Amino acid sequence: MSHDAELRSASDRLAIIEVLTRYATALDARDWRLLDDFFAPDAVAHLGGKPLRGVEAVRALIRSLLDGCGTTQHLLSNFRIELAGDRATSVCSVRAFHAGSGAASDLSYELFGEYRDELARRPEGWRVVSRRIAVRHETGTREVLGPGRPPPRPPET
Repeated sequence: MSHDAELRSASDRLAIIEVLTRYATALDARDWRLLDDFFAPDAVAHLGGKPLRGVEAVRALIRSLLDGCGTTQHLLSNFRIELAGDRATSVCSVRAFHAGSGAASDLSYELFGEYRDELARRPEGWRVVSRRIAVRHETGTREVLGPGRPPPRPPET
């Protein structure tokens, strides 16, 4: 491999890791707009139920799980990236912690697994076109996941 090709490969790998990290940042910061810089508009995601098509469907599912949740921390590691021109595959380990909120603040849910992604180079940079999660282990309760709840009504006076 030529020096230029090695530099291009290293640059692509770094750009892909930055894209993958953007997903964790979006979820933990609840910055849902960042998902537009992670998923391709026509992406397909397999996150445990039926396949979701398009970034809006994925965003809606994620919000239905995290909007009512307390603090989260999605940690990614062990990136395995294979490049093939303007396409790439990636597998990375994930450890995702979810704290409960409100009446469930003493509860938590944690998963250990892998994200398996297919990416494509687009004019705006690398984007995920397909994401699958493989959950290896879970601890705690999924009760902490769910949509945001409206604030309690003040007592009538």
